[in-house]
Amino acid sequence: MTETRAIVTDIEGTTSSISFVKDVLFPYARKRLPAFVETHADRPEVQHWLHEAAKEGGLIAASRTEVIDLLIGWIDADRKATPLKALQGMIWEAGYVDGDYRAHVYPEVAARLRAWRAQGIRLYVYSSGSVQAQRLFFRYSDAGDLTPLFAGYFDTETGGKRERASYERIAEAIGESPAHLLFLSDVLEELDAARAAGFRTTWVQRPPLACPADARHPCVADFDAIAV
Repeated sequence: MTETRAIVTDIEGTTSSISFVKDVLFPYARKRLPAFVETHADRPEVQHWLHEAAKEGGLIAASRTEVIDLLIGWIDADRKATPLKALQGMIWEAGYVDGDYRAHVYPEVAARLRAWRAQGIRLYVYSSGSVQAQRLFFRYSDAGDLTPLFAGYFDTETGGKRERASYERIAEAIGESPAHLLFLSDVLEELDAARAAGFRTTWVQRPPLACPADARHPCVADFDAIAV
């Protein structure tokens, strides 16, 4: 087997339950987004992402209320828009710091990440959530602060997760041949794109989902079953 020098992992459905993001984080940000924008609109980073949202939404000379309505619509549609993800990350930070919630990780994940790191394998995250949101997620996880285990993070500023070019950029940023990189995800189209870029891949199908007999990627139920 080709040596694995780095692992790139998705979050939702892979390290962590989709329900935590859908049922906790998304509603938290949706409820607080209007007040957050109104009270933080003078911050340069907030101004930047509001402008980017308006541009992506095709709004010209939009009012603040129009941009807020656009962002709420994106949340409801689960749109993977980089400006929205950046603003959500800022809102979620307050929730983590205040102890309103802790990010879910599956029971075996933290120990497996530590074991891989101890083997000298570098660990990275690639998620549709912003890099800031990813760092917060693993800093405030229910398994403790896992951020020291990770060498880097990638979000949709790198490119779409179903696009081959995104994984080529990730391999270049990591500085390794794709053949030495393993990508973990619960989404087949993402795995297909990573494989097209030369990555090794593993499809994570958490119970009650099950691996089909004809799976086109190596398929496991949890991290303990992943071959590196």
